[in-house]
Amino acid sequence: MDQRTTFWTDHVAAAKLVSISASAYARQHSISVAALYYWQSKLKKAALQPEVSAKPTTDSAKFVALRVAAPITPVRPVPCALILGSGMRLDMAALPDPAWLVALARAAHGER
Repeated sequence: MDQRTTFWTDHVAAAKLVSISASAYARQHSISVAALYYWQSKLKKAALQPEVSAKPTTDSAKFVALRVAAPITPVRPVPCALILGSGMRLDMAALPDPAWLVALARAAHGER
């Protein structure tokens, strides 16, 4: 997968996880909402879009190991609260990188 596809795959997956509209997500990340919708459709058709679900699983009460390879540096700080399916709430001073959200979702589902 090339960098551009990876970039949009991460954003499409992260946009599905947050509890705000696609246009609000696009605004917060300084990306075009039209491009977000375009890539959402394109990735769905190409079956490249990762399956990310915010629904709790039977393993949702277990801790999972998570490694973050690079520091998360948002474009501009925007407070964010992430509520996991188990009810756990993570309050963050800024929006996390979309790739981090995808990694968190995969780790929560036991994927590598």
